[in-house]
Amino acid sequence: MEDHIMRLVVFGVVSWTTGFLVIRRVLPNKSFEFCNRIVSTIHATLAVILASLCVQDWTSPVSPSASKSSPIQMKTIGVSLSYMIYDLACCLFDKHVKLDNSIHHLVSIVGLAAGLSYQMCGSEMVAALWVTELSSPFLHLRELLKECGYKDSDLNFAADISFAVIFTVARMIGGPYITYVTLSANNPFLIKAMALGLQLVSAFWFYRIARMVKYKLIRRTNTSISTTSKKVS
Repeated sequence: MEDHIMRLVVFGVVSWTTGFLVIRRVLPNKSFEFCNRIVSTIHATLAVILASLCVQDWTSPVSPSASKSSPIQMKTIGVSLSYMIYDLACCLFDKHVKLDNSIHHLVSIVGLAAGLSYQMCGSEMVAALWVTELSSPFLHLRELLKECGYKDSDLNFAADISFAVIFTVARMIGGPYITYVTLSANNPFLIKAMALGLQLVSAFWFYRIARMVKYKLIRRTNTSISTTSKKVS
């Protein structure tokens, strides 16, 4: 990994941590997770913007494959690597450590660090960042709304459905395509393994999200029927 990218990663970890501490100071009545999700939303938005700027040809966004990473691709990957390191630390400090989330972070950190070390696969990795972070703002929004007192509201339901739809399209349609391109190209074994691992984690989360949406829809339908029955009575 080049020295200036290493410095970028260190600076990024310090910056994300500082941002979190500032938000905690500004919002002292909000939970640890609430403040961390604000930082996560900022990163997701920034990651999508930077990844979009890296695309050389939108008719073939995952190209050139297995090629040397460009400077902007390296910086984009470095920014997200610094965030993943910060967020993994936050997950460990939080009271509720989730195994699947920790595995996702470890896979992402190893994959991003490998990409920076090999200085190649920039197109594939930036495309993967775009796909994985596209639904993240809606994921965090639904949790932020709950803590703000909007749980089970129409707004929270809209955030749930938006997250589920974007996640499904991005990770279960775009994700397998990027994984296929990564596995079929002449990429290092570690990069291929991390791409496959990330897709498997996404598939597991898709299963959980599908169950969540089914539960929400059934509960909302039953509530609507109950309310209508009371009005008729």
